[in-house]
Amino acid sequence: MSKVANAATAIAVMDASSNVTSKVAGQNSTASNNNSSVNSNNSNSRLFGGLSTSNSKITEAGPLLKWRDMEHLVAGVSGGVLSTLVLHPLDLIKIRFQVNEGTGVTVRPNYTSFLHAIRSIVCSQGFSGLYQGVSANCVGAGMAWGIYFFVYNYVKNHMQAGDQKVKLPPTSHVIAAGQAGVLSLLVVNPVFVAKTRLCLQYEESKDISKDVSKKIKYRGLSDALIKIFQQEGLRGFYKGFVPGVFGVSHGVIQFVTYEEMKSMYNRYNNRPSEQTLKSIEYIAFAAASKMIAASFTYPYQVVRSRLQDQHTSYASCRDVILRIWRYEGLTGFYKGFIPNLLRVTPACCITFLVYETMIAAFERQKMLGTSTELEE
Repeated sequence: MSKVANAATAIAVMDASSNVTSKVAGQNSTASNNNSSVNSNNSNSRLFGGLSTSNSKITEAGPLLKWRDMEHLVAGVSGGVLSTLVLHPLDLIKIRFQVNEGTGVTVRPNYTSFLHAIRSIVCSQGFSGLYQGVSANCVGAGMAWGIYFFVYNYVKNHMQAGDQKVKLPPTSHVIAAGQAGVLSLLVVNPVFVAKTRLCLQYEESKDISKDVSKKIKYRGLSDALIKIFQQEGLRGFYKGFVPGVFGVSHGVIQFVTYEEMKSMYNRYNNRPSEQTLKSIEYIAFAAASKMIAASFTYPYQVVRSRLQDQHTSYASCRDVILRIWRYEGLTGFYKGFIPNLLRVTPACCITFLVYETMIAAFERQKMLGTSTELEE
């Protein structure tokens, strides 16, 4: 009997031990599951940018676009419109030089120099003639710069995972600038076609036949867009699009140069890369980056303008390039370069200065709002 009792006691002890072990294992398993759940939530928070865990509560993902993204759009549009209003006459003269095939052409006036072009336009049309097509140019430039800054900073912010202090390599700037340029061109190219057509509506003169001067008359941006679509279809809106895609390299070179110059300057002065600069510093970097980009990529603008010209017909980009090379030589690809350089450098400075100033103002306003909330 004692042996049976001892055996029963041993079995009872083993059962109790087993129960305790299973309870401990269960608790450890629960804790492990909780930890893995928390880690999973934290991982999701990092991946999607809008989830966070605080006191075991998970907040929902924020909106895809935030006000900060729209700040870049508003600042870019403002800078683009202001610079265009000031410098449109130079853009008008640049386009007229770009499409001029040479002497003996009766479909357009022959300007011998930059000053001769200004005098001719003012004498025949008055001072307002220098602002022919300005409405289309303001809309196009405003949209182009706004979309460009918006997409560029949106992509860059995504690459930085929302942390502006993260230093990106030049390749990241190239990717962001390339995406911004292509998307901007897709949206704005129809407006630029209309702008070119409006700028190339010539006044009657002894150099131009009456049939040419009265060939097509556009009364404004909306009228030009309607007539282009009616006469040429959707394809007419995207004349010059292919050289425009190659022209995206212009924006890439400009933005990468601009960003790298700012970063190098801040590093040289032992300051954070996102440090706000003085107005004169922004102007200097914008001017230098624009001149470098313009010098390398200008020929594509000549090809694009000729494809968009309503007075001459070209079969393709290849046709334009071959005809320019055959009849005008290398200098033909740089027609209008001087007025372009006189325009783009101050235009870029104005655009970037307005943009950076507005972004800094938005940041100060946000900081002021945050400090007010903390005080309350």
